[in-house]
Amino acid sequence: MTSIKPFNIQTSEQELNDLKQRLALTRWPDKETPPDWSQGIPLSYMIEIHDYWLNQYDWPARLALLNQWPGFKTEIDGLGIHFLHIKSAEPDALPLLMTHGWPGSIVEFQKIIGPLTNPTEHGGLASDAFDLVIPTLPGFGYSDKPVSPGWNIDSIATAWDELMIRLGYDRYVAQGGDWGSIVTAQIGVQNLGHCIGIHMNMPIAPPDPNNMDNLTDQETDALKSMQFYQDHDSGYSKQQSTRPQTLGYGLADSPIGQAAWILEKFYQWMDCDGHPENVASRDELLDNVMMYWLPDAGASSARIYWESFGSTNLDLIELPVGCTLFPKEIFKTSERWARARFTNLIHFEVMEKGGHFAAFEQPQALVDQIRSCFRQLR
Repeated sequence: MTSIKPFNIQTSEQELNDLKQRLALTRWPDKETPPDWSQGIPLSYMIEIHDYWLNQYDWPARLALLNQWPGFKTEIDGLGIHFLHIKSAEPDALPLLMTHGWPGSIVEFQKIIGPLTNPTEHGGLASDAFDLVIPTLPGFGYSDKPVSPGWNIDSIATAWDELMIRLGYDRYVAQGGDWGSIVTAQIGVQNLGHCIGIHMNMPIAPPDPNNMDNLTDQETDALKSMQFYQDHDSGYSKQQSTRPQTLGYGLADSPIGQAAWILEKFYQWMDCDGHPENVASRDELLDNVMMYWLPDAGASSARIYWESFGSTNLDLIELPVGCTLFPKEIFKTSERWARARFTNLIHFEVMEKGGHFAAFEQPQALVDQIRSCFRQLR
């Protein structure tokens, strides 16, 4: 089955009533003991989120914003894949495949869809135009949930190439952050002949053992970030990569539990000066949470860690590669480490502000970086 069918996200009154009932019955934990986020997301903030979500948040209006973009589903290797496909009016637009990560979703990309597809209205040139394909990872959002093991990064990368071919794109570029970066890198490793270049805002290029005795400041910072992640920030990944099913019962049953599990990472990984709403609005944050809550994707999205975490392919990539580093990124690299893995590095830039959720946090900067990188391949 290779048909492509239009797909709009729909939510029933029953689903929304169920959410309100569960929110109304929330049982709260006691307050954290320190006056900060060091034990996790503070009770006072989650009470604010709860009140807004229950009494003010307008999901039908927010959903209309998301459904303005053409959505579709198609079956690949037995799994229904949901994706947005936004064509530019420019005849020579370059097809661009963009992949989200966890705990993100296609919601992240809304601020950059217009500038990328319609550049003349957003400070760019007609020659900067892209046709966008934005799929939802298996087990996330409104893509189907795998019912057996095997949907790892390698399988997803192959499926994404099949998706682009099915849409008529035998020449395209790819971009991503978080798991989207890892999928994008694997597309480069596979090099099946259709993708002509990739760009990542969380490129995984490990330290080069040949220059550990003369580290640059940037490399020292990257090592410190890796150590902080291991010591203080990786508990979620240990749980999701080992026992996602056990975690899933709480995430499936409690909307506040699901929201806290996600929003704490937005605080930790954004360049947000101490509060996620300094960068993203409360509506935007809850839009993203809804993409996990409504389709009951807490457990199924966590399984990508069980499938692939800790087994990232670090093979050389010969395709043209662009990298953009934001200062609050989780995993960082340096240009010389990147060159050791990416043999045809055509773009490398370190930004002054921004974090892990680049499209959410610094949409114009990310658009500029994508344009600059892929101008070289048009």
